[in-house]
Amino acid sequence: MQVLSRQRGVSLIEVMMAVLIFSIGLIGLAGLVVMSTRSNHAAYLRTQVTFLASNMADRMSANPTGVWNGSYNSNAYPVAAATVGCGSGAACSSADLAVHDQQLWSSQLRTFLPNPVATIACDGVTKAGYDPTSQLAMRPPYGGNCTMTIKWSERAAGDTSNRGNVTQNFVWEFQP
Repeated sequence: MQVLSRQRGVSLIEVMMAVLIFSIGLIGLAGLVVMSTRSNHAAYLRTQVTFLASNMADRMSANPTGVWNGSYNSNAYPVAAATVGCGSGAACSSADLAVHDQQLWSSQLRTFLPNPVATIACDGVTKAGYDPTSQLAMRPPYGGNCTMTIKWSERAAGDTSNRGNVTQNFVWEFQP
């Protein structure tokens, strides 16, 4: 007597279930790739902000007279372009150098960050009897602090509670 096997291969339902499970795995993997790309871009923007803040602090450090005269204080970065005699090989004043630095930094802000807004405020700049051209004024400690704030737009992580763009803040207190 011969026994016939009723199962001769994989049924269509088993193949469809395997494809469904594989598809769910691929959708999950695609979601991870999207989140990874967004996280990498956010890290890139934060690195750029750190670089830009350090860049302006270095510029301010090179012009202490301009800092303590209040030439770098502004609530409206990025600033509009203006004509300054600095940068063409001609000598310029500390105020002209500050305007030149502000223009270069503003150009970098617009280039590297989406929707940038920045402020710089230095306190301790006006003191009775303070002579910013004296040798003592050119040496640290300067006797005042500067606060730099940079804001930019960043895409949200994509969770349901927070979609769209989020404004990020970078605040730094330093002595140039």
